[in-house]
Parts: sequence; C-alpha cells; structure tokens
Amino acid sequence: MSIRNLDALFSPSTIALIGASNRPGSVGAVLARNLYGAGFAGPILTVNPRERAIRSTLNYQTISELPLAPDLAIIATPAATVPELIHELGTRGCRAAVVISAGFGEGENEDGDALKKAMLEAARPFLMRIVGPNCLGILSPHVGINASFAHLTPAKGDIAFVTQSGAVATSILDWASARGIGFSHVASLGSMSDVDFGDMLDYLALDPKTHSILLYAEAVTEARKFLSAARMASRNKPVVVVKAGRSTAGAKAALSHTGALAGADAVYDAAFRRAGMLRVHTLDELFQAAGTLATGIRVKGDRLAILTNGGGVGVLAVDELADMHGQLAELSEATLKRLDALLPKDWSHANPVDILGDAPGQRYAGALDALLDEPDIDAIFVMNCPVAVADSLDAAQAVVETLGSRRPPVLTCWLGEKSPTEARRLFASRRIPTYETPEQAIRALRHLSSYWRNQQSLMETPPVVSDAITIDQAKAESIIDGVLEDGRSVLTEPEATAILAAYDIPTAPAITARTPEEASQAAQQLGFPVVVKILSRDISHKSDVGGVQLNLASPGAVLQAAEDMLASIQRIAPQAHIDGFNVQSMIHRPDAHELIVGIAEDSVFGPLILFGQGGTAVEVIGDRVVGLPPLNQLLAREMIQESRISRLLRGYRDRPAADLEAITLTLIKLSHLVCGLERVVELDINPLLADPSGVIALDARIVVRAERAHRRPLAIRPYPYQLEQEIETQRGGRYALRPIRPEDENALVDMLRRSSKEDVRLRFFNTIQNFNHAFAARLTQIDYDREMAFVAMPPGEASIVGVVRLLATPDKEDAELAIMVRSDMKGSGLGYCLMEKILDYARSTGIRHVFADVLRENHRMVKMAEELGFAIEPKDNSSDPPMVTMTLDLAE
Repeated sequence: MSIRNLDALFSPSTIALIGASNRPGSVGAVLARNLYGAGFAGPILTVNPRERAIRSTLNYQTISELPLAPDLAIIATPAATVPELIHELGTRGCRAAVVISAGFGEGENEDGDALKKAMLEAARPFLMRIVGPNCLGILSPHVGINASFAHLTPAKGDIAFVTQSGAVATSILDWASARGIGFSHVASLGSMSDVDFGDMLDYLALDPKTHSILLYAEAVTEARKFLSAARMASRNKPVVVVKAGRSTAGAKAALSHTGALAGADAVYDAAFRRAGMLRVHTLDELFQAAGTLATGIRVKGDRLAILTNGGGVGVLAVDELADMHGQLAELSEATLKRLDALLPKDWSHANPVDILGDAPGQRYAGALDALLDEPDIDAIFVMNCPVAVADSLDAAQAVVETLGSRRPPVLTCWLGEKSPTEARRLFASRRIPTYETPEQAIRALRHLSSYWRNQQSLMETPPVVSDAITIDQAKAESIIDGVLEDGRSVLTEPEATAILAAYDIPTAPAITARTPEEASQAAQQLGFPVVVKILSRDISHKSDVGGVQLNLASPGAVLQAAEDMLASIQRIAPQAHIDGFNVQSMIHRPDAHELIVGIAEDSVFGPLILFGQGGTAVEVIGDRVVGLPPLNQLLAREMIQESRISRLLRGYRDRPAADLEAITLTLIKLSHLVCGLERVVELDINPLLADPSGVIALDARIVVRAERAHRRPLAIRPYPYQLEQEIETQRGGRYALRPIRPEDENALVDMLRRSSKEDVRLRFFNTIQNFNHAFAARLTQIDYDREMAFVAMPPGEASIVGVVRLLATPDKEDAELAIMVRSDMKGSGLGYCLMEKILDYARSTGIRHVFADVLRENHRMVKMAEELGFAIEPKDNSSDPPMVTMTLDLAE
C-alpha cells in the first residue's frame, strides 16, 4: 500500500489517544503527557471508559462520542480490544493508527497472530494505515507530535530515524539529546504488520524536512518493495542503515555449497549496496556517518593525505587506514618541493605531512593549500594535538580560511577534551566534518568512500553485452521437465552440464556410461587423460564418498577406478542408487584458478548469485560475494572485485592474469539463467576454472522444484523481455518498441539533442542546455516494478525516435504519464501510438488512474489527450506559465 494515508501519521489535523490514563507511570499516562507536552497545534482527544478528564482535559468514554474525526489514533489498550477499536476508528474516518500494545503474535503465538489478522482486516475497508503493533510510537518534532512513550521529546532537525526496536529508539533519543542532534521524524515500527521500511522510505524520500534517513533494521519484509523504495530514496538523499544479527548462525543449511555459503547477513549486505545505501555496524557509526554525509562533502576514492603537528598520532591514523583497507596517497615531486619551501627542514618529507609540534596557523594554511592542489589525493585529514607553544584555535581558523567557500573532502580532528572545544565549534559552524579521535575520522573516510562507490554503482551506465550471449531456454526447460517427470529434484551432472551449455557456459566434453566397462570405452572415445565421476541421484558431494578419480591415463586405469568407486560407495553409502559414471576429458590448465559460482535462494530476498574461490575446501576458505540478480557487466565486475581471490585473478609473479571478461560474462549468463528458469532452486559450478584462455565448468550441480509459483520473486524486477514488440502507426510507420534500458543513455541523449529547444522545454518545463550523465541516468535506469518507459526505434537502427513513460505511485493505483517524440518525427502518428501502448500497459498492471501535467501551450499534446478520452482541467490559474492537468480513469 506504501505512502497512502501516511501523511496522517506525520501531519494530522486531529489526534485521538485510545487508552489514555491518569495512573502515574502507566503507558497511557506517559503517552498523554508526551502528546500534550510536545506542542501539537491541533485537537488532542482522549478515550478511556473510566475517566472524566485526562490531564485536566475532557475525556470521552467511547470513540463514537468524539466530537471530531481523528486523522491519527494512538492505541494503548489490551490486544484483544484493538480489532474492534480499529473498526470504530475507521468508521469515524480515521486514516492512521499507531498500535502501542503488544500481544499480536510475538514469539509465534497463534492467538496473537489471529488478533493481528483481525486488526488488519478491520483496517482494510477504510485504507487505514497501522504502525506497530508492539512499538514505541512516532515523533515529529516540526509539528509538535510525540505520540510515543519515550522519556523525552527530541529537538527539531533534518534527520529521520526509523527503527524496529523501541529500546534502540529511546537510547538514540537520549544519545542525540546530549549532543544537540535533532530529528525530522522518529518512527518505531515494532512488528511491522502494515507500515514497513519500504513505506517509510517512500514517504521520507519526498519529505522536504528530511535531509538524511537512518534505519535500524532487524529484518526486512517485502524485499522488492523495500529495494524499490530504497533505490528511489538513495537517489535523493543519504540513507544509512545498521542491521542487527550479522552472525552466520541464521543461514539455513542447503544441499549446495552456494546455499551454505550465502549467509543471511551477506545477502543483506548485497541488498544494501545494490540500493545505494551505506551500511554501518554500530549505532555510534550510524550517527557519525549521517553527520559526515550531511556536510555535503564527497570523495571519489580512498587515497588519503594526512596533515598533522604530531608524528605519533599520524602513525596511528596510518595504522587505522591500513586496517580499513584505505590507501596513503603518494605525494608528487612538485608537491614535495612546494612543502620543502614552506616547512621547517625537519618536517617529515612524506605523507603523513608532519609539520612539527610548534606549527602555527600560517604553517597549517600553507601545507593544506599545497595538498589541495595535489591531483592524486582523494581526501585530506588534518589533525592537531594541543601544545603549549602553538594555539589550536589559530590552527583551526587557518584551516577554515584556507578552505574558504570551497567544499573539498577535508576531515579534521583536534585532539583533547577541553582545548579543542572552540575549534570543533568553528568547524561545525562551517560544516567541516570534525572528529574526536583519528579512528573516528578514518572510519568517516571509509563511510564517504563506500557511499560514493554505492552511489556510482547505482547510477553508472553499463555497456551492452546481451549480443554476446546465446541462450536456448527451451532446451533447458525440456531437461527440467524430464527430471521432474522422473520424480527427481536433483539433476545428474550430465543434465546439469547440458543446462549450462544451453546458457553458453563452457563445459568439459563428457560421455555417460552405465558400467565400468562402458566407462573404459568412453574414455577411449574422448582421449586420455580423463576424469571419472559417479552418477547418483542420492550423492550430493561426490568427493566425500570417493566418487571422483582424476587424471586416468589408460582404459585399464579407468576400469579399475570405476570398480574401486563402486566398492567405496557400497561401503560408505550402501543405500545410494548408482546410475552409472560420467567420463570427462581431463582439463589440464596449470595456471587456472578454481572458482565457485552459483545460485541460491534467500528467505527474504529470493534468488541470489554467489562468486568466490572454489575447490573442495570452499566452505573452509569462505571467500564469497553475494549479488542480487539481474546483473549487468558493472555489477558482475563489482562482485569479482569484492572477492579475496580477485587479487590473484589479476596475476602475480610469473602467473598470468585470468580472463576477467570471461568470468564477468559467466556471472551475467547465470543471471539470465536465474531470471529465465524459475524452477531452478540451487546451482553450483565448482570448480569453474579461469585462466588467460577463458573459463570452463568442470563440475555442476542443480536442484529444481516442480512449481514456479513456490519460488520467491526476484527482489529486483529484471528487464521485461516479454514486452518487446513491433508497432505500426495509423500512417503505416513501423517501429521496434521495447522497455528502456540503462544502456540507452547515449541514444536518449542523442534524441534530445536532435530535438528542438522548444520541444525539450515543453517536455521538461525548462530549457535544458546540458544533458549530463546524472540527468540521463535518471531517465534510463528505471525500476521496472513501479516505472515503465517504452522507446521506439526504427527497424534495424539503434536510434531512439520516441519515449513514453509511466511512473506509478508506490501503491500502484495512480501513475504519471510523460511522452516525447523526436522533433523531426512529429506528425507521423508515433506519439498517438505510444500513448495507446502505455495506456494498455497501465491497464494490464492494474493502474486505475493516469495523469499528466502539461503546459497549456502544448496544443498538440492536449489535443491528443482529448482524443484519447482524458479530462483536461486547469492546474492552477495563477501558475506562470499556465498548466493543465490531464486525467484518465482506466477503471471505467
């Protein structure tokens, strides 16, 4: 449902407190105290069947007696009473409720679960939104709302804090109060029966009072909605999250290596990165990161220069930087000469730049100015230790004056407790990030660089690689059909290899044999040496039972190995059914690295892809990176770079670099596989050999299930190939029509540049001179779950001649429409055809209303809309230039 009626939570006209009390120390009494004391300007009405007044204000016995319909209700009554109260409130017109009460299924209580369902059923007819149950409440300082039982009301600020834990909320409020940190909103979501993180992110992304969003999460529900909202919010403002439960104990056992390796926390980590969010690991880091990002400084890497008046603390900073995998910047000869001319002869002559303990402000200013001009520095860390022979405040003022109005990535740390107070105030007043210790500052640099990388990944345009992939999905589906008809869920290795081949993943030549004698004959056909592997639907990991023999060089060796294999399995796993043997050519690649790539399914985020170092000790090595499909080339490369083995893959000593493009392409092919084959539950390729000549899969394991509907949906909706089609206008023009892709950025910019300035102004309501990457990325990198854009292209051409776009509200009931046809194509009938296609799409997805704001002077657009049945109304008679709103009811 998302943001529908969430405005009633944060800007209600009237609030009702159900369960208010005068009993000292009770939740109802604390709620009443906080509500009345926070400064809310509207009416606050209380309901308690046994009280005449609450805090000297007239109390009402029942909801029906309330003289006004409340927008927002706070409920603190026993759980059993809540469903009926929700019904009564909905009947009165209440649009949102915060349920403080517990007892709704926490700890898997069946009676509580039934109450929760009854509560939601009672709210549904009225579209009433529920926060909670079992929550602290909500606070909105800007409008004077403290609808919580917190011990204090926070100051006004621009940080929104959303948490599942009430205890964490009160702790953070106390911590922030002591540091003078204010909030735009604080929301404790409790059990998240209705309003969840996705809803809150959608609302806060557009809230003008919120400049950054902090999340404390224990679990995520509705992964696709969460990621869709998070990606949208992250494009607008910093989103920082701390996730509880980082241990691997929550990972479920699985048949495959991939399932065992893909711990729950690794999946959350991948999801947060994919959404452009910054993940931190402690509550202290949460606010430090928010404060750092709020300063507005940005970094493009982690090459750090350190400027200090104390050599020892400089070394501590270097150690911390190394622990955080950062880099100490190399100073150029030009910079070193400049510093030599400015500094005493005993300065460090290297980075860290130790300008000695007696450094006055002037020395700080000169050294900082030199470092600011060094192109190979991504950030500068300025430190000061209090000394008797120099003034710390003078040094701080020098830093501030040197920076002036510039916003370079400079972080500061004035050490001590009493001496640096005024310096820290000065930095804070100029929005220059400052920290109490070197460790905090280095951590802040990591936050900045991680956030920048995530944002770049979110906005970067991938190259086109689809033409390099040949897929035979029908063949793969037929193999799965045969396995399921045979009553199996685990494919044999030859079957798994055939599916990989259908997705163009290189595999070793192999022949299936039923007996040791046939295995010997098969080996002669393939040529020696060979590998012999047992075929059994009952054996998951062949090496564990002696089911793999390598480097067999003669028919006799193959025969003996197969017979020994049967004897070993009879001893270790006598119940296993033996189907025969798989005889493969022995691949000899002495410089190859053993990798593992695979597919698993997460209980929250659905299908995922894994990459790391492979081999028989894969679980022990534990080198794995998790990614969420669909992958493009950039995302696949990022997965490889995040792994520990990536450093070896780049080559070292006399070992050449592996073909990273081939590894990248294999991950993309796996992404196509997981998006196309919905019945695949788990997949392992281990090992995948990689060397300079490419990759080859030596062993594969696939697990399938019968019903497609049982698989969790992809957390990110993939590119919808099924919507590609050919269209014909009423005037006979033919065009290829397909959803827009990130790779279309250049073609889209070319279309805009080839259009008249007037047409661009009519489409974007402004004259745009520079179609930069950020502008184009927002138009081409869309979330297919809530947004759709079709591009029209002449047959056989890569140029775009028209785009029609639909952006749905988070509840997907209403959607905003936009269209543009290249100027030289106007009058061809293409625009009308595009409008018809996008309206057909809107109807097919259940959108009920379509609207568009259009300049009144855009006569062609207004006329076309009227022909399609849109209602045209003035948007605002006072607007300049005047606009009209076009609306179409698709439900009629």
